[in-house]
Amino acid sequence: MSQRGEALVAILNNPKDFVLAHNQHWYRIPIEKQKRWITRSWPPTWLAFYQTKIFEEEAYSVRYYARVIETRQKHRWELFPEQPQDDRGQRLYHQLILEPIQQLPQPIISRRQRRIVFIQTTWQKLINALEINDLYDDSPLENRLWREFKRLRIQAERQELVTVAKRNYFLDFAVYCAQGKVGIETDGDEWHANPERAAQDNLRDNDLESRGWQQLRFTRRQIQEQMAEYCIPKIAETLNYLGGVQDEGKLLARKLDPKMPPGMHQPGLFDE
Repeated sequence: MSQRGEALVAILNNPKDFVLAHNQHWYRIPIEKQKRWITRSWPPTWLAFYQTKIFEEEAYSVRYYARVIETRQKHRWELFPEQPQDDRGQRLYHQLILEPIQQLPQPIISRRQRRIVFIQTTWQKLINALEINDLYDDSPLENRLWREFKRLRIQAERQELVTVAKRNYFLDFAVYCAQGKVGIETDGDEWHANPERAAQDNLRDNDLESRGWQQLRFTRRQIQEQMAEYCIPKIAETLNYLGGVQDEGKLLARKLDPKMPPGMHQPGLFDE
C-alpha cells in the first residue's frame, strides 16, 4: 500500500550528478534543504530525478528512479576529497545510497517546463504519472479538485512557486489565462477559523494580487459537497472572464462550459 512521502522527486541540474547516481549509486541533498523543503517521512524509499534544461532532449521530465538503500551524513569534502576543504567543504549533506538506476515506464513531463525543488509523492503516483502535476500528493482536497481539472482538461499547475518581495508562496493551483492568471486554494476552513492564519493569508493574497494573481478560495465543505454546483462553475466563470485557459502549445485560449459531458470542451485552434 502506497504511503505519502515514500517517493521523492529531486532536481537533477548537472550531468555529473547523474553520472554519480548511475555509476557510483549515490545522490546528495544538503541537510538544510532537506529540513526546509522535505517535510514528510525521511528518508524516502524511492528517489526519482527531475532533469532540467541542461539535459536537452530529456529536459523538464522525470525518467529515472532508484530504490534508496541507506542514508549517511557526510561533509562535502568527504564526498569530493579532491576539492578544497574550505567553508563550502564543511557543508553537511545527506548521501543517499542507491540501487542501480531504472527507467520509468513512461517519462513524466512538465508541460510548462517549470522549475521545481522537491516533490514528495507515493510509489503509485510515481509509476502512473503522465505529467509533473500528477505527482503531487499534498491533500485529498487538492487531489479531488485536480481530478476535476483533468476531466475538464484545465492545464493547471500544482504547488506553483511565486516569489514576491523575497517571500515565497506555493499556490495549490495556478491557471494561466489569456488575460490574467488565477491562484486557487483549498484551505478555506483554516483561513476563516484561525485569525493568525487569516492575517498571513491576507498578506499573501495582497502580495499575489499585486503581481496580477486573482485568488479563489474554497472550503472543505464546498469541495466535498458542492463541487459541481459551486466550485467548478465559479472557477469556469473566473477563467472565462479572463479570456479562457491558455493551453500550452495552443494559440487560441479555450473557454469552459462545465455543463458539457465529461471530456468535452470548447476546442482550441489546433484541436481536432
